[in-house]
Amino acid sequence: MAKTREIKKRIKAVGNIRRITKTMQMIATSKFAKAQQRALATKPYTEGVFALVTELAGTAGNIDHPLIAGPAKFRQGAGELTLVLTSDRGLCGPYNGAVLRTAMAHLRGHGSASPSHGGIIELVGKKGAGFLRFNHTPVAATHSLGDKPAFEQVERIAQTYIDRFAAGEVTAVRVIYMRYLSAGKQVPEVLQLLPLKPPAARNKPAGGIVAEYEFSPPAKELLGDLLPATVKATLFQAVSDAIVSEQVARMVAMKSATDNAGKMRKSLTRDFNRARQAQITTELTEIVSGAAALA
Repeated sequence: MAKTREIKKRIKAVGNIRRITKTMQMIATSKFAKAQQRALATKPYTEGVFALVTELAGTAGNIDHPLIAGPAKFRQGAGELTLVLTSDRGLCGPYNGAVLRTAMAHLRGHGSASPSHGGIIELVGKKGAGFLRFNHTPVAATHSLGDKPAFEQVERIAQTYIDRFAAGEVTAVRVIYMRYLSAGKQVPEVLQLLPLKPPAARNKPAGGIVAEYEFSPPAKELLGDLLPATVKATLFQAVSDAIVSEQVARMVAMKSATDNAGKMRKSLTRDFNRARQAQITTELTEIVSGAAALA
């Protein structure tokens, strides 16, 4: 009797867990749909800004700019700045682990990115703080953006990086995040935010014609406006991709947990039926044996 009672308690506990994970799966699915919509909505703008910069460099030639070539001189001991994008909450499967493994591999493979060589590490999300603290990796700043970051929040961070890079305080700015490709594929990526890789100038094809543009304002002034906008849009797109990837990972993890809880409940129900059947058989055997003894 005690065994069946114990199994019944476990069935009830597993059922409660399944209801919780199912609810979390539904919430993650809803958040994923909204985050995906926001990320896809900003992608055309980001690609459009890059296209403008490419077109400008291709028609106006290579124009020098601090965000491309860097400042005239970097400060002594300056290193790279690395921004790692993690989540504030857990229960999202291998999402944070993949991003943090990529970050540690990058820090080990690039000496100037390591804090021991003047590198600076900044973090988004609470889950990466414990991991980096355990690995004795100092974090210079932690940013909190939430599930629905406004462009103004990311713009302030990007503007800070632009100012620090232009002043020579950091030699480069890289972002480590989970890039969203599709609902079935997300890959951790190291994105070079600064210096921007200059697009190659467009050469005149043999026997072809290249359109000539007259810029107003001048090309250099246009580039001065487009490059900061490109940096800000790129960082915002990386943050949006990271949020979508987090919700996908949580949705998949909660679905897996729900399915496992369902399988466990079926297994426990089968064990309960067997234990109950064995108990009834034992009781019947005792009744028959007692009746035979009295006969």
